[in-house]
Amino acid sequence: MNLNTEASAIKTKVGAVNYLNTKPLVFGLEKGLMKDEVELMYDYPGKIAKALLENSIDIGLVPVAIIPDLKEHHIVADYCIAADGPVASVCLFSEVPLDEITTVLLDYQSRTSVMLVQYLLKEYWQVKPVFKKAGVDFISEIKGSTAAVVIGDRAFKQRKISPFIYDLAEAWKLHTGLPFVFAAWVSNKPVPPHFIEAFNAANEYGLQRLDEVINENPCDEFDLKKYYTQYVQYRLDDAKRKGLQKFLAWCNHFKQQAQAV
Repeated sequence: MNLNTEASAIKTKVGAVNYLNTKPLVFGLEKGLMKDEVELMYDYPGKIAKALLENSIDIGLVPVAIIPDLKEHHIVADYCIAADGPVASVCLFSEVPLDEITTVLLDYQSRTSVMLVQYLLKEYWQVKPVFKKAGVDFISEIKGSTAAVVIGDRAFKQRKISPFIYDLAEAWKLHTGLPFVFAAWVSNKPVPPHFIEAFNAANEYGLQRLDEVINENPCDEFDLKKYYTQYVQYRLDDAKRKGLQKFLAWCNHFKQQAQAV
């Protein structure tokens, strides 16, 4: 792949998450915008992050928690997956109140959310459960004093089951006063301005056609029009960049502490 060659026949490999929250951003690419320039692939967040780290994709809509692990990174678009209050699809689910939780299962599909819940439990809620990496069927283990972080489309279903739901973006906002950025378009090499301009336009395409996006991605568990307009925020503005920098600073601190142990 040669991002710096205008007429390169090699397409830019772009990775995204196949969750409902990404659909407005990738709608334009799915409809053929940049079809001669971009090869689009899907996976869950942790796999997209791994692909970017291993240089098997060029740009990814990745969990922002991986940014400190990249040797080189560039945020390449003015769009992201964020929230300025409740997000609904990234939550800590439990059968008991926070102060009775003894174990938290960390969603294997996530990077950012599992870092965020550890931050919130320590700095905001000030409780100290045991953290465990979750397996594939971990949602069935949300019982008694064992809670779990569940993200994406599966969180909509879990909202109808768990009596206690702690929205991680809402808690971050209450604690910091800032929006939270879950994922951003990140490259591991410089991207030319002409590509960024076209890529921004492709992102905006779906945001201007939300009814079409919803019609093509039906969801029985949650009102997607409400989700796309009242919960998820997509434009990476200055406030979100400030929130992102605060979170990344903590991620770096957490990483340094872990290496020192």
